[in-house]
Amino acid sequence: MKSIVYTSTGPSSVLSIVEREMAEPGPGEVRVRVVSSGVNPTDWKARAGGNIAFPEVVPNQDGAGVVDAVGDGVTGHAIGDRVWMYLAAHGRPTGTAQEFSVVPAERAVVLPDGVDFAVAASLGVPAMTAHRALTVHEHGPSRLAPGALEGRVVLVQGGAGAVSHAAIQLGVWAGATVIATVSSDAKAGLARAAGAHHVLRYPDDTLADRIREAAPDGVDHIVEVSPAQNAALDIAVVANHGSIAYYANNGGDHFSAPIIESFAKNVRWQGLLLYTVGQDALDAAAEDVTAALRSGALPVGEDAGLPLTWFPLEETAAAHDAVEDGTVGKVLVRVADEID
Repeated sequence: MKSIVYTSTGPSSVLSIVEREMAEPGPGEVRVRVVSSGVNPTDWKARAGGNIAFPEVVPNQDGAGVVDAVGDGVTGHAIGDRVWMYLAAHGRPTGTAQEFSVVPAERAVVLPDGVDFAVAASLGVPAMTAHRALTVHEHGPSRLAPGALEGRVVLVQGGAGAVSHAAIQLGVWAGATVIATVSSDAKAGLARAAGAHHVLRYPDDTLADRIREAAPDGVDHIVEVSPAQNAALDIAVVANHGSIAYYANNGGDHFSAPIIESFAKNVRWQGLLLYTVGQDALDAAAEDVTAALRSGALPVGEDAGLPLTWFPLEETAAAHDAVEDGTVGKVLVRVADEID
């Protein structure tokens, strides 16, 4: 089978395409014939720096395809199941940038009927991160479903990214009023297409006032991609007992926040990382994201606010570069033709 691999960290040029023997699934594992592989910032960052944990690594955490072999002890999966995958390469040497991928059974989630592989490969890290960001409020729901966020206000900072797109869609699906901030008119159109009720441009010295106009009682849940730039703004608009869930370091590796205003509002600053969040949180996200899929709440494509950029498997390095360069929307690798 064809696999994209690297044996040392560095620029995308360390990636190469090779032929490898197809692995058999072990106990508790399934093997998936990969159709689409999703590329996230975490994929190029893992490839670019740090220590490599295995002699050879296949990148990309997310993907979608069809189960073609099932290991001992696996229940709930059968050959022929269409699945979406998450954290395929977490703690393992092989991700989804290959024709067949062996993953723990819990990381291959059965797709509802009618959901295509482009949608499926766009889930994983973005959708599960968004789910976690919306379920860490002290007095909020730990699970998402229609009505779970009824009466609440969600602020999605940087509303045109993949995580932001999923946060808008999941927030709307769960009944929240969603405010998104964006940096351009084009991105404003994407946030509106995703379903945001209020879309506000930045930079703007009056942005806090404009957010408070949309949320007079404050924002309950903030999904934050850039705490280094937005911490003071977040505190200015967050509601009492509000949560600020941050998942990235856009704009800087350190941030400071007003102390008195933070504790006076009982604010919860909540960092989140899927790799360390724990299996219970991952299971909850997988179940709720699948329920949202079943109701048609997570479409992708430009009309849905998340443009797709495709690369063939042999151009996975270019796909990594596209994500690193800030391509708007979702970057996907087409590993195989669409299959039933």
